[in-house]
Amino acid sequence: MRIRSLLLLLVLALIAAFTALNWDAFLTDTTLSLGVSTVQAPMGLIMLGLLIFVVAYCLVYVLYLQSNVLMDARRTAKELQAHRELADKAEASRFTELRGFLETSMKQVAEQDKAAQQAVIARLDALENSLRTSVEQSGNSLSAYIGELEDRLTPDKNAPAALR
Repeated sequence: MRIRSLLLLLVLALIAAFTALNWDAFLTDTTLSLGVSTVQAPMGLIMLGLLIFVVAYCLVYVLYLQSNVLMDARRTAKELQAHRELADKAEASRFTELRGFLETSMKQVAEQDKAAQQAVIARLDALENSLRTSVEQSGNSLSAYIGELEDRLTPDKNAPAALR
């Protein structure tokens, strides 16, 4: 219990003890003025009744406030849960959208890579063909030069003997 609750219980216990000790005085009739008339009634009993009424009224009021607070807390918790679920669904849809975007991006990158690879292969094939042609031409030129040198170095059978 909190200190306020303990203090309230202590005050109520003191009032109950005071009432029990002075019960005869509470029941003694007294002349009471109501403004328009006077009445003979026990003053202590009337005051005790008013005290009990005020305490009961305060207790009912406190219970009413606490029930309102609990109902507001439940309503707020339900709204919070609904908002949390909505946020989770939105986040899940964002993740799904991101996954789709990443998949399409990866497909595009793969297609670009494939296209670039094919371009490189085509370029290498062209260079290889060009190199072959160059090597073949160089080989033919070299063969022609070697043949010409052989012709110059080997004596011709039809040539005069002085030239041989």
